[in-house]
Amino acid sequence: MKVSKILVSQPKPATEKSPYFDIAEKHKVQIDFCSFIKVEGVTSKEFRQQKVSILDHTAIVFLSRHAIDHFFKLCKELRVTIPDDMKYFCLSETISLYIQKYVQYRKRKVFFGNGHIQDLDPLFAKHKTEKFFVPTSNIHNAEINALLDKYEIFHSQAEMYRTVSADIEAEYIKSYDMLIFFSPHGIDSLNKNVPDYTQGEQQIACFGNVTAKYIQENGLRLDLEAPSAAATNMPAALDAYLTANNK
Repeated sequence: MKVSKILVSQPKPATEKSPYFDIAEKHKVQIDFCSFIKVEGVTSKEFRQQKVSILDHTAIVFLSRHAIDHFFKLCKELRVTIPDDMKYFCLSETISLYIQKYVQYRKRKVFFGNGHIQDLDPLFAKHKTEKFFVPTSNIHNAEINALLDKYEIFHSQAEMYRTVSADIEAEYIKSYDMLIFFSPHGIDSLNKNVPDYTQGEQQIACFGNVTAKYIQENGLRLDLEAPSAAATNMPAALDAYLTANNK
């Protein structure tokens, strides 16, 4: 089946330099963007029910910008003033720089990795006496706990935000030739918005092994998967697929 309409399950890129726009022009196809999921914070009441005191800790672990936003939002609602000597451990430099939105970066002690959980291992090893707090979503990352447990470091976590399905019209989803997903949450949203979903000729693409496995576990046909040896990202994979498929 020739692909002419593609729906990418992410927000529209903020810049016109996105490779998706180049692909649309090159292959004369329509590429639209619509986030299948949304992130919402827990209420202050829900946080209190978890019985975790932020001020009992001396360091915070941030794995995403969402974590930073919802951490400081809840602190404001709870009237918790973060001490000047609080330390911050971030998954990447990009995430660490985002802290500047809420605090004066130069006055804080900030440490960061290169985007992988294991990058934090040597940092935790050097700061065994700190008491770590990990703001999490409803999908917890067990790797962080494993690293902290490895060095017998005091730590606790609490859910501060959650990923939920966005509301999308079923007919809108069905009108596309291809859907592109980036997380299992997107598939959950598809099932929620289209309870009677039948794939038929509609093609499904995804990025990441976890998402690919989840698609197959849901009894769906996966037509395009990235990354691969030939394409390390989704735009490159899509470009190659359209070149071969839309002849």
